[in-house]
Amino acid sequence: MGTEGIDDTVLMVLSKIMISETSDHQIIVLKEKDGARNFPIVIGMQEAWAIDRAVKNIPTPRPLTHDLLSNMITSLDVGVERITINDLQNNTFYATIVLNQNGAKYKIDSRPSDAIVLATQMKAKIYVSKKVIDEVCKIDAL
Repeated sequence: MGTEGIDDTVLMVLSKIMISETSDHQIIVLKEKDGARNFPIVIGMQEAWAIDRAVKNIPTPRPLTHDLLSNMITSLDVGVERITINDLQNNTFYATIVLNQNGAKYKIDSRPSDAIVLATQMKAKIYVSKKVIDEVCKIDAL
């Protein structure tokens, strides 16, 4: 996975969460913040529910796995600077979470679904590398 910079990425927003209680596969849609391109990502039920709870600001009685991670990051005085979906290989997306602690940055490899949960919970920006968005949206350009 590359070391993309902000110039190599496109700022995205979470556009849709499609939860189906009869399927193990859920769908989220990311859309360019200042553009028209968008694309779906298939995620698991737990991640979909975690994103939905974060968007709707619904607390849980006890911390779930993503809540625990957010709580640990906050307790250690670390910020989630951004997440980036930076690669697509064999129909599988790859992502990184960029953490910032007192100016020191750490890139953590992540599944996109987990990174998006964390970004949603921590109010961090979501980016997609230009090469990935160009690839997933090239069919629309034809």
